Amino acid sequence: MKKASFLILILLCTAISYGQKKNAKAKAPAKTTSTALAKADNLTAEVIKGNFYLFINNKPKKDTIGIKTVDANSLPKECALKAFTAKGTPLYLLTWKEESTTKTDLKIEVKTVLFSEVYDVTTKTKLFSNQQTISNITEKVFLDRLKNASETQEKVRREGFEFILTPEGDIQQKNKTQQNTFAFNATDKKYVEGKPTVVGTAPAKASAKKRK
Repeated sequence: MKKASFLILILLCTAISYGQKKNAKAKAPAKTTSTALAKADNLTAEVIKGNFYLFINNKPKKDTIGIKTVDANSLPKECALKAFTAKGTPLYLLTWKEESTTKTDLKIEVKTVLFSEVYDVTTKTKLFSNQQTISNITEKVFLDRLKNASETQEKVRREGFEFILTPEGDIQQKNKTQQNTFAFNATDKKYVEGKPTVVGTAPAKASAKKRK
């Protein structure tokens, strides 16, 4: 009888211990993952249901700035938010890139589009937008008419302007032949374009010789 009682007691203790562990496991808080692609201060950049947004996380509500519609082929990558000041006005720079690949039997082209946009979150206004496209091309080129010999060539093609934010909060757009400068006007709360600068112009005689 004593052995039977002792066995029942052990079984009861085991059942109670198992139940406590199970309840503790069930009550453990679920892990949450952030959907934000980039953060700065109270701002987050997020993609929700095919739309790219900039959220201003004010309490008790969120303000929203719509950026663009995206799909599986144009999802933002390497997204970043940067706070800066221009003429005493707090602004934010949002940057990201989108990539696409085109393949044929002879050519592979990887196209990267770099986006740079400046926002005034106080007025929920986009003040500046820039896009630069960089295409990396790998191509099989035949060296003879009968296509018996070939070689693989690689080249890079750039379209648009490189975006540069100066320490003062002004903006420069630059490519091989031209540089544009935009200064922030604190009164009107907008960027004003200055006179473009021409750079890297080849001498006229050299171009004429090349055409010969």
